[in-house]
Amino acid sequence: MFSNTMPTQSVFPIKGQYIGGQWRPSDRRFDDVNPSNGELWAQPFDASISDTRAAIAAAQEAFHDWSERPYTERSAYMLNVAELFEKRRPEIVKAVQQEGGGWFGKGQFEVGYTAGVFRAAAALNYSAIGEVLPSEHNKVSLAVRQPMGVVGVISPWNMPLILTSRGLAFPCAFGNTIVLKPSEDTPYVGGLLFAELFEEAGVPPGVLNVVTCSRESVAAVGDELIENPSIKGISFTGSTPVGRSIAAKAGAHLKKACVELGGKDSLIIRADADMERALGAANFGSFMHQGQICMSVEKVLVHEDIFDEFLRRFVERAARLKMGDTADTDAVIGPLINDRQAQRVKSQIDDAVAKGAKVWLGGRVHERFVEPTILTGVTPEMTLYRDETFGPVVPVIPFSSDAEAIRIANDTEYGLSSGIISADEERALAMARQLQTGSCHINCSSVNDEPHVPFGGMKASGLGNHGGRWSLETFSQTRWITMDRGGRPFPPVF
Repeated sequence: MFSNTMPTQSVFPIKGQYIGGQWRPSDRRFDDVNPSNGELWAQPFDASISDTRAAIAAAQEAFHDWSERPYTERSAYMLNVAELFEKRRPEIVKAVQQEGGGWFGKGQFEVGYTAGVFRAAAALNYSAIGEVLPSEHNKVSLAVRQPMGVVGVISPWNMPLILTSRGLAFPCAFGNTIVLKPSEDTPYVGGLLFAELFEEAGVPPGVLNVVTCSRESVAAVGDELIENPSIKGISFTGSTPVGRSIAAKAGAHLKKACVELGGKDSLIIRADADMERALGAANFGSFMHQGQICMSVEKVLVHEDIFDEFLRRFVERAARLKMGDTADTDAVIGPLINDRQAQRVKSQIDDAVAKGAKVWLGGRVHERFVEPTILTGVTPEMTLYRDETFGPVVPVIPFSSDAEAIRIANDTEYGLSSGIISADEERALAMARQLQTGSCHINCSSVNDEPHVPFGGMKASGLGNHGGRWSLETFSQTRWITMDRGGRPFPPVF
């Protein structure tokens, strides 16, 4: 929803787009609402193509100086940003709750994790950036990595601090410059907050540029971030349909793209599982942040020998999760991000029930609030079985053998994450090797991440990896440089 009026004093203040170290207001704003109560939270500025081009130009202008600075200096800036996240933790957590509909505990975790991302990015600069290769001609043969230039980062709303930092911190620390476009649902915590902290940390102008835009402007701004000749690489986290489009456009321009997309992740609970561990992994993995995590457990697969006991105790445990406005620090289940997503989840529940699924807990939708919902009898013809839900809804499905559990888990176009709960680590590891997912976590939930690890998916869940040195591989240019010390002869005819 567009607005050309000045925001009221009660609305969170937005200073402008952040371009070349300057805060630039524009003519048009859009509404940013608190998903818990539907009230106007902020009115960010709606970027135009000319704003986006200005941001890209500022990043391009800053690239040479930033990439040529000593790596120790760039790392020091990243550490400054990390400290500011910790210093401003209370106000950032509050913004995460109000703008993104996140639970208080989720906000606390995000801030600490994000500070860790910037520290890991700083540490990466102290790693090897190349190799010495053998040469049959006595050359000094080097494979080296160099910054590639301007990287466009398009980040999502569900974990705006973590997923924005993961997209920009590693390439920026290495010497690339950044143009960031956060989600229109979290333009502050996913974007403008980073600009504030980079500015406060003293990072030179143009190293990070942030443009915010409305849903109506996303296509034009996004295309400019992909197709502009000065953009050398794309980092995208979001839905699979949008990710496919971005990867295709980047490929058409021969640009690197790292796209982390959706998931339909399974938690496999074998008959020998520690029941308490299994219940905790299922409850956390299914309902943390209302299931709005790409790694959320979307199918709980339980061995038939323990199925009845697990289902009974899972329902009892999930029923204790309090739902409500995220202003209440005891409310663990908050709202879905917007009305579209709430209706999408409702349609999956309705479709499953209409086709014979049984609801054991929840099942009701109250505006943007979806009750934690557990179902059985979910079958492949239901959308809940096939499509990513991104809500607090999970089917519990029985299996009789390891092979059957693997077949059900792999029966999806997605392949992001997975979990296996078992006392037999050897068998669990053998199963993990057969699961078609980018990561697998034994005796833990599918919801797992650390700043320095490779994070990416298989199949329709993505292309490339974020995190640690794997981000460096994506957002750098590998070059071969030699020095001839052996006097390799040229053919006599020359």
